[in-house]
Amino acid sequence: MRIAMVGAGGIGGYFGAKLAQAGADVHFIARGAHLAAMQGSGLIVESEQGDVVLPRVSATSDPGAIGSVDLVVIGVKLWDTEDAARTASTLAASGAAVVSFQNGVRKDQILRRVLGAGAVIGGVSYIAASIARPGVIRHVGAMQKLVFGEFSGAPSPRTDAFLAACQAAGIDAQVSPDIERATWEKFVFLAALSGATSAMRSSIGPIRENARTRAFLLGLMQEVVAVGKASGVALAEDFARNRLAFCDTLPAAMTSSMHGDLERGGRLELPYLGGDVVEMGERLGVPTPLNRAVLDVLALHENGRKAS
Repeated sequence: MRIAMVGAGGIGGYFGAKLAQAGADVHFIARGAHLAAMQGSGLIVESEQGDVVLPRVSATSDPGAIGSVDLVVIGVKLWDTEDAARTASTLAASGAAVVSFQNGVRKDQILRRVLGAGAVIGGVSYIAASIARPGVIRHVGAMQKLVFGEFSGAPSPRTDAFLAACQAAGIDAQVSPDIERATWEKFVFLAALSGATSAMRSSIGPIRENARTRAFLLGLMQEVVAVGKASGVALAEDFARNRLAFCDTLPAAMTSSMHGDLERGGRLELPYLGGDVVEMGERLGVPTPLNRAVLDVLALHENGRKAS
């Protein structure tokens, strides 16, 4: 299977390396020092589950240099989604399917608007990974899962082919018959975890152990569930409490990528996480005061350290 990874960070770098190691024909579209390192010495994944060392990989900044592919995987930060869609447009026009494993619930709307609904497969990723240094991805913990599916809910040759490639690579993967709900189920957890860890400057352990911060975390998730249900997504009434119980199973040191970006003084995905919860809540008449509080607390840091 020929696969183009638009973005070679935690998502594209990790899953792309695993797929390439298993024999898939993977091409990384990246930029900057990370691209230069991959072109010079390949790609390394450092993981407690086993390192992946690829001395040579196909890496470029020009999608036109790749030729036709079967699948384009989008793994960039959310503010780069529109640019990533345009990067993928030539490949999609040649028949490639496009799947985003980014965070948030707005990503697929952008991709379908730019590329056409028929090109896009829905996708959700579960992983803690990031660029440790140029050419090196660090994967933390055991979680590394991809969920994807057609928006119609029906199986298809392209989802079956990608599932087979993932299974050959040892990736925990499944095809979902309701990918919109799967996307929202992650969004409930991710928006709340990102908001709580970033606003409180803490990993999940202390947050879940303190009665007041635990209640705040639960409240963030309950607001996202309410917005999702008002949007027509079939989320269970007790789904927020289900996710809180899931939080109790996570390593105490676990945090969120947004918290990491905050600590480094980088730009935050805040507008596409808590920001989207608040915006949709206002439009649908659903109160979201806790997510609004997170937006206000982090407002000075949204665009990185230079904005504070």
